Amino acid sequence: MAEMGSPPGWGRFVSLHRPALRAPQHHVASAASREPAAPAADGVRTVLRFEGAVVLAVALVGYAQFGMGWGVFALWLFAPDLSLLGYLAGPRVGAALYNAAHALIGPVLLLALGVFAAQPWAVAGGLIWLARVGLDHALGFGLKYATGFASTHLGRIGRADPW
Repeated sequence: MAEMGSPPGWGRFVSLHRPALRAPQHHVASAASREPAAPAADGVRTVLRFEGAVVLAVALVGYAQFGMGWGVFALWLFAPDLSLLGYLAGPRVGAALYNAAHALIGPVLLLALGVFAAQPWAVAGGLIWLARVGLDHALGFGLKYATGFASTHLGRIGRADPW
């Protein structure tokens, strides 16, 4: 994000202005008290949402081949949303639990365990979990910042603040 007073475009990368000897005081605030510096924007947000849709589609096709029935799929699809209960302990804990349940690493590891250990329950669980993560990312619900539920790596979610 460009700082105030810096030229637009490439000017924020290559500037003729001398750097300040000390950082301005508005940069001293803790990471938990300010908005994230740069959520995905423009084409990057579109690519990340499309990536989520592809993950969802691949997980659905995989589950159709190796799953345990669509009743099991429907039962467990929303299980990662139980992580939202972490927000009862505050935004920092809530964001950490939500991100743990909605990042790709968990379902990929569970899927790998199922494949390499020949455990059908782990394959099915990994595919269901992967489908849920893909669905969330495709809909624009990204990983959360500690500043609040609406601040995600895909941009702010929800209606704009009318005030």
